[in-house]
Amino acid sequence: MLDVKKDFPILRKSIVYLDSAATSQKPYSVINAISNYYRHSNANIHRGIYKLAQRSSDLIDLSRAKVAELIGADPEEIIFVSGTTEAVNFIASRFRPPEVTLSVLEHHSNLIPWQQSGAKLKFMDMDDLTGNFIAVTGVSNLLGTIAPLSKIRKHSPKALIFVDGAQLVPHFPVDVHKLGIDFLAFSGHKMLGPTGIGVLYVRKSLLNKLPPWLYGGDMIDEVTLTSATWAEPPQKFEAGTLPLAEIVGLGAAVDYLQNIGMAAVRRHEQDLTDYALAEFKKLKNIVTLYGPASHRAGIITFNVNGVHAHDTAQILDEFGICVRSGAHCAAPAVARFGVPAMVRASFYIYNSKSDIDYLISKIPVVYDRLHRADS
Repeated sequence: MLDVKKDFPILRKSIVYLDSAATSQKPYSVINAISNYYRHSNANIHRGIYKLAQRSSDLIDLSRAKVAELIGADPEEIIFVSGTTEAVNFIASRFRPPEVTLSVLEHHSNLIPWQQSGAKLKFMDMDDLTGNFIAVTGVSNLLGTIAPLSKIRKHSPKALIFVDGAQLVPHFPVDVHKLGIDFLAFSGHKMLGPTGIGVLYVRKSLLNKLPPWLYGGDMIDEVTLTSATWAEPPQKFEAGTLPLAEIVGLGAAVDYLQNIGMAAVRRHEQDLTDYALAEFKKLKNIVTLYGPASHRAGIITFNVNGVHAHDTAQILDEFGICVRSGAHCAAPAVARFGVPAMVRASFYIYNSKSDIDYLISKIPVVYDRLHRADS
């Protein structure tokens, strides 16, 4: 098991943080990288020829290269965006496939943009996705279901595949070229990095088929009063001033994860998940579990029987346990289970079996308090 909690200042408080699927906590190295950028390297990129501007540009280029290495891509295939949501909207509105096949587990961010794109939508189960353009979550933020991406590629060899990697990239080894996917989106804040920065990977052969997402400074080649031409990708898709400190912070987050190794990250979370599932099964008379019985990401979704999810989360908060309750931005999937809301505990590298033990010990307290109140 990993022992890294000491690297996260907020976890020195008396809390058990089990909401990393919503956002991860940040290690000192990421916080310091952002602070040091503003202290020592702050200047706009691609504009100045003075040394400070060059140093800033070099840091952004280095972060882009780190992100590319993390997912097995080339640096020019990495486009910086504000997060997964912007990336999906970018492809849905600019690539505009006439028909999109989705799973029934999609986060709203990988559903609503396609609804609004004008494309014809088809919905299939996770293990039976077919079509010419497939948009699928890599890992369900609701149930921890892991998409069989290699199987989908083999089953649909000519399809273009877009993967919502918000819950995939922070937790699993990923190689986009080996997976054969065409687009991948993920967010920095779910992988130890800052908010406001995310990544869109686009396969190199598709980059020139995409029109720009935004227009303005730094994405142009030549401009006249009546026309303009575009810079080469990825700059073509990065109009205006990027969130530079956040990009540097993302690079530091990638360093932290790479130093651990993504295979070790996955092993740690798998051990926690297996342990948690076994412990939850001991509470089978008072808890309902949702999602796969095995082979799932570090997400446990449940309800205390006869108790609304919000009540469960509120009582757990009294004991310093941070879990999320609600529809988890996956309302259609929650509705399939016939409940209004669910509780979600999600793990990351800084969690331990003692965190799970503490959660498990307080669930009977929730049950007893609410059922006693009803009696």
